[in-house]
Amino acid sequence: MPILRHLTAADYTEQRWANGRGRTTELLRVERDGQLLLRLSMAMVAEDGDFSLFPDIERSLTVIAGPGFRLKGKGIDVRCLALVPVAFPGDVPVRAVGTRRVQSDDFGVMTARHLPRPQVTVEHDGSELPPGGLLALFALGDVAAAGVALARYDLLLTDGPADIRGLWPVIAVRVWGVEYG
Repeated sequence: MPILRHLTAADYTEQRWANGRGRTTELLRVERDGQLLLRLSMAMVAEDGDFSLFPDIERSLTVIAGPGFRLKGKGIDVRCLALVPVAFPGDVPVRAVGTRRVQSDDFGVMTARHLPRPQVTVEHDGSELPPGGLLALFALGDVAAAGVALARYDLLLTDGPADIRGLWPVIAVRVWGVEYG
């Protein structure tokens, strides 16, 4: 069972949003020749406002705590609800609306546009995930993934199969064309 890495809060970095209006906890960043290929992160949305622009990047977010909000922009109007992954282009201006100034936390995925689109799913106890690509498993509470005990907000990276055991959901992100390790 090829486990590439088990990351915890001690491995993460915090940084300001590109637009300066908030902070992000970066869980994983993979670059090639200075170009972003993959980024996994957590952020807090506590007020209506613009999202940062990321040219040539595809984005996905999944609300992991709080009531959620709407993302609105040209040709985009989606409700971001708890544990429902939402994909959108990183280079189209979007705005969080309807927050009612209540905090929602989200898990974000960014991938370079030239890569195949990532699969982002929410998995539960008993899920069996086959091998293929790079699989990132983000625990929302104490759970076992691929036989590894994970605490809340731990991240497990593997290129092998993974089974999920425990009461908490796991956000699974499968990407192709990204080598890690």
